[in-house]
Amino acid sequence: MHFLSEPSLIDVNNNNERIFTKQPNLDFLLKNFHLFSDVLKDFTLNNYDIDLVIQLLFSGIFIKILFDLFLLVPSHLLKTFIIGLFTKLIQASENFKLHDDVHNFILQIFIELLVNQTYLDSLALKYFRRSFMQLELTRMERQKQLVSSLNEWSSFLKDLAITLDLINILTNKIEPCQWSELFFNESKEILGEKLALTKEMVETAHKHFNRTADEQVMKFMNETIKLTGNSLSCEFFINFIEALPAESIPDSTKYASFTCLCNIPSVCIQTRVKFVYLFNIFLEKILPKIDFTVSSGIGFVVDRIRSVRHCILFVTKFEIFSTAVAETADSSEPSEVNVKFDIVKASLTEHPEDTMFCQAYKQLYCDASRTFRRSTDEQVWTANYVGMFSADQGGPYRDSVTRICADLCSTRLPLFTLCPNGRTNNGLNRDRWIPNVFPPNRFIPVDIKNQYRFVGQLMGMAIRTKLYLDVRFPILLWKQLIHEEVTLEDIEAIDISSFAVINEMEEKIRKIKSLNECDHGDVNSNCNYLFSSIMTEDTFNVVSSTGQTYELIPGGFHIPITLGNFEDYCMRYRQYRINEFHRQIEFIRQGLFSVVPRAYLTLFTAYELEETVCGKGFIDIQMLKRHTDYRKDDESSPLIQRFWSVLSEMFSEEQRKIFLIFVWGRSTLPYRDEDFSTNFVITHLDTDDNADEALPRSYTCSFTLQLPAYSTKEIMYERLNYAITYCSSIDTDRRMN
Repeated sequence: MHFLSEPSLIDVNNNNERIFTKQPNLDFLLKNFHLFSDVLKDFTLNNYDIDLVIQLLFSGIFIKILFDLFLLVPSHLLKTFIIGLFTKLIQASENFKLHDDVHNFILQIFIELLVNQTYLDSLALKYFRRSFMQLELTRMERQKQLVSSLNEWSSFLKDLAITLDLINILTNKIEPCQWSELFFNESKEILGEKLALTKEMVETAHKHFNRTADEQVMKFMNETIKLTGNSLSCEFFINFIEALPAESIPDSTKYASFTCLCNIPSVCIQTRVKFVYLFNIFLEKILPKIDFTVSSGIGFVVDRIRSVRHCILFVTKFEIFSTAVAETADSSEPSEVNVKFDIVKASLTEHPEDTMFCQAYKQLYCDASRTFRRSTDEQVWTANYVGMFSADQGGPYRDSVTRICADLCSTRLPLFTLCPNGRTNNGLNRDRWIPNVFPPNRFIPVDIKNQYRFVGQLMGMAIRTKLYLDVRFPILLWKQLIHEEVTLEDIEAIDISSFAVINEMEEKIRKIKSLNECDHGDVNSNCNYLFSSIMTEDTFNVVSSTGQTYELIPGGFHIPITLGNFEDYCMRYRQYRINEFHRQIEFIRQGLFSVVPRAYLTLFTAYELEETVCGKGFIDIQMLKRHTDYRKDDESSPLIQRFWSVLSEMFSEEQRKIFLIFVWGRSTLPYRDEDFSTNFVITHLDTDDNADEALPRSYTCSFTLQLPAYSTKEIMYERLNYAITYCSSIDTDRRMN
């Protein structure tokens, strides 16, 4: 217990005299545990006596201390001793059992030891690996499951070996000559002789694919699965594969929407589809046994799988993630959570505290990690609009979420700011909002931290309930949430001029060196002249994404940039820009993972995570049509035909979003067809006077639009546009006007 209260005492090589005099004798402690275990070898003891001795000498608290010591001690020999002691206890008594959490942790290390060859590099590591195998085999035998468990492990290890081999192929880690025959034999079992893969087929196709081409193959496959509503069944995929073109020339018609695939021979695309499908089949088998809660750099297997997350079919990761979400939902009887919103104050003042976001944050944040764990389509809170009489049957709730999102992507809060491309009206992603920038050497205020966490909790709520958030964050934010590497291109995507100066200087230096090598000129002299003429006043500082200037190193404002330190300056400059939002996004991540389990969400790509939180980035008219019911009219009537024509041909994407808010109180459609809990209803609105003068009506609680019989498309466009622009507010008539 002394060790656990002060872990630094475990360092036996510590020369600090104060620590040395306080340090308990770890060797003496472990020798005592060893002597205790020797008592169990006494042949005169019966089973009852052994159980009594174990309860006395190895109580639950001692086992916990031993496990904590296992985690803390740096020596593999000491760790091996502790694992060996656990093995002895399991062998001694049928009633001794490690806690499930301890066993699951040991099991994950066991898997890591089996596949990571670095554990064979030294004798100590070999003993360490062997002790884990002995413990696991002893546990299986004690549970009378040795034969079935070994068969199960044999199957698991075979599938794991194949999966890792396929990952190595996808990431070009091994040469074709090293590809395992085991996979190709298994492909015959799954796809049959006719569609089975050979090493030559995979090698030929592999030459045509890079990451971008693989991403387009995955998009093609995911869209097909989503449209047909099929899962990862072999029968479906065999039919799917057989329907693909198999000629040796490209098929620009079939793959017209996928530019990278248009120039790849069709037979190579078919081969890649088979390969990716088989990879997902083997991956699906091993996923439940792998612990994905570990951070990057901790687990070899987990890191390898995450490295090819872009090649994992969405249905593969979504099904196992959905199971984890369901298992961690709040199953208690939901108590009504009433949230009061003063939308008048929120609309009229510019003070951050009055925004809809802050009003929600103050009332919901402290208990959000529990109350936000609701199931699909459950209403998380009841929105009470002060001074109004709207009964919340879903419409005001969805409206409040839409208004909260509008606050996030605005200047009314200190959390996010429009990206540099948006402020300068230059480059791509001009509508994207980045986390606000705080001085790198100062703490972020506690309230701001918690508000970022609340943003993450709202994301988690959106994932669970399918009420998507209309927020426009750049891809680098979604990448950092799942620990995917942020690139310099991601920074340039929001700030086109971010590296322009240093890139230009590096190019000029390269040209000077190249010219002087030919002319045998003085490189340093010419480069120094370049610095004195262009960067004479520049120092070791950086201008942030929001315009503030910060030192890159202590005293950086007074350190000029020279030829000698320019390389170091460029490295620090780029490093700052890549990590500029790291702290803010970490708080968002903490909030997100307090509502949804982190394990399998880290298998999503950044784009998939964004769609899971925000829904589609556009209003899918065809999907909306598939989920529309008609009253008093049918799909072929002139009025309905006119309506769909206006929505698809005359409305802009922004108008479609506003229209959806008008009729449903939300700005995005569900991501998948099966996520629709309510169909859109269009009904004819009878008018006493001229229908062309009437405005349409909507009922957000029931997702209903009442539509007058307008005589032309142009008139319908004008009336609908007026209604969605000027009448989208919940008022005293208890419905959306």
